Amino acid sequence: MTVAEVASIMGVSKMTVYRLVHSGHLPAIRDGRYFRVPEQAVYGYLRESWVGANIDGL
Repeated sequence: MTVAEVASIMGVSKMTVYRLVHSGHLPAIRDGRYFRVPEQAVYGYLRESWVGANIDGL
């Protein structure tokens, strides 16, 4: 998936996706000048983020 696609799915900016990739929180493959993020990695990251979220106030 492209960075733009990931940003759209996650509801964040492209810069946030780049930060996640560079920090190692979201694995990506470099394709020339661009990054490609495996779809499985995106949904895995979202699943882990949701499980770790504090939802007591909802």
